[in-house]
Amino acid sequence: MQSAKASAPGGHDEHAGVVGDDGLQRRDREILAFERQWWKYAGAKEQAIRELFDMSATRYYQVLNALIDTPAALAADPMLVKRLRRLRASRQRQRSARRLGFEV
Repeated sequence: MQSAKASAPGGHDEHAGVVGDDGLQRRDREILAFERQWWKYAGAKEQAIRELFDMSATRYYQVLNALIDTPAALAADPMLVKRLRRLRASRQRQRSARRLGFEV
């Protein structure tokens, strides 16, 4: 019998690294789906990341940031990817402004 983690989105299985017709790996599609609907999960987002993807929040955000820079992710869900890119750029501007002593 398969474990619950193996059948959960982001669980480890033999198809996780297989690239689909859209140019994305299964895990990449699951990450995009999670970002579309993470607010539906009870509790903290970081806890849901650990449970669904079996990775730390830091690693998840590293993977997500690399993913949203890919043309395949943009083609798969343009509105979501553009929104995530805008949020990332906004956070980067705020960090830069704080380092330089400005308010944004």
